[in-house]
Amino acid sequence: MTQAVIESILSEERLFPPSSEFAQQAHIKSFSDYQKLYDYAKNEPEKFWAELAEKELHWFRQWDQVLDWQPPFAKWFVGGKLNVAYNCLDRHIKSEKRDKTALIWEGEPGDVRTFTYAQLHEQVCRIANVLKQLGVKKGDRVGIYLPMIPEAVIAMLACARIGAPHTLVFGGFSAEALKGRLLDAEAKLVITADGGWRKDAIVPLKEQVDRALENNRVPSVKNVLVVKRTEQAITMKAGRDYWWHELKADAAADCPAEAMDSEDVLFILYTSGTTGQPKGVVHTTGGYNLYTHITTKWVFDLHDDDIYWCSADVGWITGHSYIVYGPLSNGATILMYEGVPRQSNPGCFWDVIEKYGVTIFYTAPTAIRMFMKMGEELPKARNLSSLRLLGTVGEPINPEAWMWYHKVIGGGCCPIVDTWWQTETGGIMLTPLPGATTTKPGATTFPFPGIVADVVDLDGNPVGEGQGGYLIIKHPWPSMIRNVYGNPDRFRRTYWEHIPVKDGNYVYFSGDGARKDADGYFWVMGRVDDVINIAGHRLGTMEIESALVSHVGVAEAAVVGRPSQVKGEEIVAFVTLENNFVASKQLEQELKQHVVAKIGAIARPAQIRFTEVLPKTRSGKIMRRLLRSLAIGEEISGDTSTLEDRGVLEKLRG
Repeated sequence: MTQAVIESILSEERLFPPSSEFAQQAHIKSFSDYQKLYDYAKNEPEKFWAELAEKELHWFRQWDQVLDWQPPFAKWFVGGKLNVAYNCLDRHIKSEKRDKTALIWEGEPGDVRTFTYAQLHEQVCRIANVLKQLGVKKGDRVGIYLPMIPEAVIAMLACARIGAPHTLVFGGFSAEALKGRLLDAEAKLVITADGGWRKDAIVPLKEQVDRALENNRVPSVKNVLVVKRTEQAITMKAGRDYWWHELKADAAADCPAEAMDSEDVLFILYTSGTTGQPKGVVHTTGGYNLYTHITTKWVFDLHDDDIYWCSADVGWITGHSYIVYGPLSNGATILMYEGVPRQSNPGCFWDVIEKYGVTIFYTAPTAIRMFMKMGEELPKARNLSSLRLLGTVGEPINPEAWMWYHKVIGGGCCPIVDTWWQTETGGIMLTPLPGATTTKPGATTFPFPGIVADVVDLDGNPVGEGQGGYLIIKHPWPSMIRNVYGNPDRFRRTYWEHIPVKDGNYVYFSGDGARKDADGYFWVMGRVDDVINIAGHRLGTMEIESALVSHVGVAEAAVVGRPSQVKGEEIVAFVTLENNFVASKQLEQELKQHVVAKIGAIARPAQIRFTEVLPKTRSGKIMRRLLRSLAIGEEISGDTSTLEDRGVLEKLRG
């Protein structure tokens, strides 16, 4: 790593301390308060988590042991009994929050529904009884394949209520991808809808379920429960398929919450791998409930009068943790929106914030860069003054996008919590605490209290200031992945064996590269397979992408490496331009020189390929693996089920 590269990323001088007004009303009011919490949690981890568990959650039975750590397998709050749905609903309806709005929902066509905590509780109880009626018992897995509608939240909580682990499959997945996940989880029942709205078109969900299940390809599935959303004609198979609204109407409105063991499985969520074989990430009940609860409360500085909107889909871990379980456990008012920015309504996100007075907005850097490309006119035409806190999630954010988000959306006065975490971690791991942390654009700042993180080399030795290395977690935490479903060997191999075990101390390997600067701030640089080695110098793709996006003509950039006989690897950049710029050889040379000026000659791209769009998952992540194959002329292989627009690949090949 050259000194120029290090300085370009780690010499960020813009600092944004919390305002005194924000800090005074925050849960964590100063950096010294954070430091005390962090030190206490590091020195007395079991005591720290036990005190929070007792204070923040309802338990049917107290635990016997806080942590049973048999590396790499952890059990938290051993012997404790609780129910996540009870913590998200029942305890609130026994308080003044009974008639508080729990969920505000707006559909893409503009239809609106709201639920108080009491109303949501009744709906969940009815569907829990429907599941029982259809033969679902404690421990049975339930597949959920729904659009962004309230029934998705209700289905998740109904499963949690009766102790049936759910596995959500994002509504953009194909029938084959759905089949594979249902097979692996051995799901007994699938909950779906006739269809869902996305970008002014209907996604035929029930049709996909029928294809996944045809010819008894998933023999474990006995029934399909169907929500009527779009009113389109579908085929209902007698004896297997049932309408949600018909069974719900006859179901009892009361269903006692099952007392679940703290380590009973809450859900299995599949993450796609480059080999095409998804991993079933297992999360359990007690530790996950506590960690998502307390991170929601502290990271978003959640208060009773907040209107909280996380724009992710419930089918991803962000939706699980920070639309459903974390916010509802805190008794928050959450907002769900079925739509996304589209040609017929590119400013719909800003309409939603203005209409409902959203105070907390949590979205992805990819979305922010898309908003930047659309221009400032759309958000500036709306009243966004209700916002008091902004957040980012999903991938590293480049400083330019951070600053645009801060100035244009936050009006220059909203703290930004740039969060790092994963499906496997269950909850936020590195983050500012908005009343306590001075932020730097592009930095995830510091670990959440109770998280012991470091940046190391492949031998497990800490790297020096500003040096690139591997982001690891040194101590178990409550919401950590418990296993890969049905494959403990893969669990060990993927997460625990990349860094050598020393003196019996296992460390969690995140698969992400990172650096720490002179102030101890963490900078996550992206996946370690997104690091390019040029003549012995390791360059994070995000570093080069940030340099490209800082050019006035670049809306978005993705960088990959391809083999070079001379340098080992060389850089290929895929670039989308702002609307008033036109691709040309002259612009290509200008962008190459711009990268050199920002980082150094070592980072000069060998090739810049202009494109109207980049291949992305339906959650908005750029699929750099596919770009890497295109850059070296290989055939596309591996799992492409998450690709949003398959036509993108043909355009890029052309």
